Amino acid sequence: MKYFYSHIIECDNLHQALEEAGFEDHERKELVLIVEDSIYHIVLDTVLTELSEEDKKKFLTHLHEENHEKIWAHLKDKVGDIEQKISKAAGEFLKKLHEDIKSI
Repeated sequence: MKYFYSHIIECDNLHQALEEAGFEDHERKELVLIVEDSIYHIVLDTVLTELSEEDKKKFLTHLHEENHEKIWAHLKDKVGDIEQKISKAAGEFLKKLHEDIKSI
């Protein structure tokens, strides 16, 4: 699935790290789904904490409609450096996850 933030967050290294850690195929697939869900929630939390109540409703409407252009137009209008904030929040999560995988 293509998310509105897919151009910001890169998960290819995660797929490789899970493969190198020796997880079986079904385990890897399940872990990737869990990670993708976690990133989705991290991104939504990051965005929603930056918006007013009215702007949250507008954002969620665009999200529901899967209108990526309107999402980004709205976010860039309402939140400074939103791409950097999303990248930082997701990056911290992925960094910790890579550390956990290495410790296995």
